[in-house]
Amino acid sequence: MCRSIKTLRPPVIPEEATEEEMRAAALQYVRKVSGFRAPAAHNQEVFDRAVDEIAEATRRLLDGLEVRGAARVREGTG
Repeated sequence: MCRSIKTLRPPVIPEEATEEEMRAAALQYVRKVSGFRAPAAHNQEVFDRAVDEIAEATRRLLDGLEVRGAARVREGTG
């Protein structure tokens, strides 16, 4: 596990994770898995695409989680 990636779900954090937080976690994951802090120019596109895809998967995961005992506050439903 990447030590720089923090838990992004309530109640660990007081509010829903921001897009910036999800993207930062995705970037750390891709860096760890690829072994590159910054990819070479010829790998930049695939590196960036992986970060985008993982950030999106993270958003879907967090949106779908049901945390028992923690009230979820969503825009328009609370």
